[in-house]
Amino acid sequence: MLRIIHAADFHLDSPFAALEEEKAALRRKEQRQLLETLSSQAAGADLVLLAGDLLDSGVCHAETSEALEDFLNSLPGQVFIAPGNHDYYAPESPWDRMTLRENVHLFTSPQPEPITLPELGCTVWGAAFVSPRSGPKLRGFRVPAESGIQLMVLHGDVNAAGMGYDPIAEEEIAGSALRYLALGHVHACSGLRRSGDTLWAYPGCLMGRGFDETGEKGFLRLELTEEGCDGEFIPLPSRRYERREVDVTGKDSLLSALEEALPPADRENILRLILRGEWPEKPRLEALYQTLADRCFQLELRDETRLQRSIWDDAGEDTLRGCFLRVLRKKYDAADEAERGRITLAARYGLAALDYREEL
Repeated sequence: MLRIIHAADFHLDSPFAALEEEKAALRRKEQRQLLETLSSQAAGADLVLLAGDLLDSGVCHAETSEALEDFLNSLPGQVFIAPGNHDYYAPESPWDRMTLRENVHLFTSPQPEPITLPELGCTVWGAAFVSPRSGPKLRGFRVPAESGIQLMVLHGDVNAAGMGYDPIAEEEIAGSALRYLALGHVHACSGLRRSGDTLWAYPGCLMGRGFDETGEKGFLRLELTEEGCDGEFIPLPSRRYERREVDVTGKDSLLSALEEALPPADRENILRLILRGEWPEKPRLEALYQTLADRCFQLELRDETRLQRSIWDDAGEDTLRGCFLRVLRKKYDAADEAERGRITLAARYGLAALDYREEL
């Protein structure tokens, strides 16, 4: 059995440009601290496969480069790194300046190369980005007909032909005859996938950095046996980015509606709250923000409400819509309170149908 840790896309030293300067600096510090957490989680691993973009760029703070070097040298087992498009390998790049232990293997060639580990009965292949763009690395690749488990670590983009970030077709994965392909580049965990007899996965990024990277983030822990592979996504504790829609239709106040969407558990997170539904006037977002800003690490409010209108507003139109509303309004005016509720509901259903809308 091979015990494997598969992680990617740390993007250390990200600018966090949407945050205030002090908060952005804190987030970069938290990225570095997360390396210690991952190192402790890797105890007992035979292989650690790191599939690129560990750094956000080829220029980083000294403490970040030092933290990454210390992290890599602290890892157990055999460690394999395939640089990606953000942290591509080049002379004088941060990778070129690191001093790494013998168990840490950095791939530097743009073509797949093997490192055989007889003591583990496996071979690990890998390749590096050597510039911000790369053509396909897996095309035409097939492992030699030899004994032992064949693995690969690679930064690339499955089913994204023509994008310039090592495009990989699922047919190429199936034709590779690899047991497992450890990928980086996509920031959402894919779970274990299969193409032909080859298993492959993206672990996603290690920490969310924007509202396109919401929810829990972490790495994959795998156990590879002759019979198959068990994989588990392990979330790491860190601030999360979350998007929430808040329907304000019929609410007593905007403030109370937003407060319901901000439970105490979100105090350390970064939230975007989107106001939807109908409201009598344009919401005053700045005043709401000033009241709620300290309820989480960072708050963003967006107004996507519609101006509240009476359902009878268009009854005067010389249209099918106007005729429909006039008929119902006449019934409404003559009805008791209970019947008026049913007529109002019928008007809402009818208007939705006229507007080709499913929702009321």
